[in-house]
Amino acid sequence: MRQEVLGDSAVVFSLGDGADRNVARRVRAVADRLRDNLPPGVREVLPAFGNVALFFEPGMPPPATEALASLLAPAAAGPVALARPRVVEIPVVYGGESGPDLPEVAAAAGLSSAAAVELHAGAEYFVRAIGFAPGFPYLGGLPPALARPRRSTPRIRVPAGSVGIGGAQTGIYPQASPGGWNLIGRSPWRLFDPRDTPPARLEVGDEVRFQPLAESDFPPPDETPVKPEGPSIVVRRPGALTTVQDLGRPGWRASGVSPAGAADPFSLRMANLLVGNAEGEAALELTQTGPELEFPAGALVAVGGAPIDGLPWGRPIYLAPGSRLRLGATIGGLRSYLACAGGFGLPRVLGGVGTDLRAGFGGLAGRALRMGDWLPLRSAGTVRAPVRWHVDPRLRPTVEGEVELRFLPGPAAAEWSGWAERAFTVGTRSDRMGLRLEGEACPRPPSGGLDSFPVIPGTVQVPPDGRPIVLLADAQTLGGYARLGHVISADLPRLGQLRPGDQLRFRAVELGEARALLAARERTLRELRLGLEGRRC
Repeated sequence: MRQEVLGDSAVVFSLGDGADRNVARRVRAVADRLRDNLPPGVREVLPAFGNVALFFEPGMPPPATEALASLLAPAAAGPVALARPRVVEIPVVYGGESGPDLPEVAAAAGLSSAAAVELHAGAEYFVRAIGFAPGFPYLGGLPPALARPRRSTPRIRVPAGSVGIGGAQTGIYPQASPGGWNLIGRSPWRLFDPRDTPPARLEVGDEVRFQPLAESDFPPPDETPVKPEGPSIVVRRPGALTTVQDLGRPGWRASGVSPAGAADPFSLRMANLLVGNAEGEAALELTQTGPELEFPAGALVAVGGAPIDGLPWGRPIYLAPGSRLRLGATIGGLRSYLACAGGFGLPRVLGGVGTDLRAGFGGLAGRALRMGDWLPLRSAGTVRAPVRWHVDPRLRPTVEGEVELRFLPGPAAAEWSGWAERAFTVGTRSDRMGLRLEGEACPRPPSGGLDSFPVIPGTVQVPPDGRPIVLLADAQTLGGYARLGHVISADLPRLGQLRPGDQLRFRAVELGEARALLAARERTLRELRLGLEGRRC
């Protein structure tokens, strides 16, 4: 049984060939057993493609990998009782507007469209993994004749429910999203619903069968409007990208849900402490240019992260009822965090309030703020005398000049000799999913397996063009590119502040140093918390 360290807070155990139906069932059984007997310090278990990943509590000593290996070894060897797989039947409308690539897939197989549909619907599939997007199932068992490589140019928008073929797998897009699979049909089934537990309708090891459905039987979408309640903030101008974010929603990777959360979690925690909130309370993440906000009932606010034009950094400010806050450009970093005393009156979804932009849930209707939005507050805050102090400026993110990012080497690092010594530039196509780096490309991209593998924010991947991508807060749970390494947890806040055009370089460190640096960062926040409590006494 192989094992691989995934950053400084996770480890992955490989149990066998992820393309094997029995291995998928064994992975499911092992993951279920672990969840029923969760080892101390382990917060999450992710089964996928013949692997079981275990994620540790951040900032806490993880269980010894030897102990974990001994726990898994008997299960991997065979004594795990394999339950009879659940069989799930999924209706699909094949061809036409629902499956525009069906004629091409059928022609490549030497079949008519009707024969291709019969072949696809007649096969028995099994769930190899849930990932890429929340609820997205990777299904093994595709008849070899229907296998097709992914499209050379991915579609910008694939409709929710689309059934596609990518290589030797078939899958279903639970939400509208970009995608490069060949679309042969569409299902009205809702494969992911954040209101359910678990939110994904399928799990690793399930058996799946498709049932052809007539176009006329496709039901209309169900849309539920969002109505604000109580004291609110009125959005007069939304800024470049303003979202509600907290510290994420861990525990749902097995359903394809990324923990997500603030791109700079340290700064969000600091801003909340300044207004007397719990550190993990939701705040507004302001990207590059801030919004214009009106506070009809007033509010106590503070900004952390990159300083922003329009509001003093690092201290609480009381805004009287009717105030308008006009925030301009961020300074010295990409993201600022605006915390409001009491937090936002938004529902928790899967344990978190933050916005998951890819899945379209959380925050305010699962999207960035727009002009005219009303953002509910739990309270208007408490009036305070103006404060003259601010926190130590050294708590600001430091991303000036050439930024050094410390990392733990991954399995592909040795295949690109000297990559970490090269300077890179953050590209303009970067977003909350990842930083796309520009610079000298890898002349021969490091080799990687065909199967996707668990990834985390900070994972450095190399796609076929040879230019690395560093995953950020909204990273998918699984990635199919070669892994050069993982930026350490202590440097993730700095990673989240990098702007297009910024220069960076990587430096390898040992696992012990990575954990020591994370512990030092936690001590800094603990000292800040104690200092602020003293000022309130």
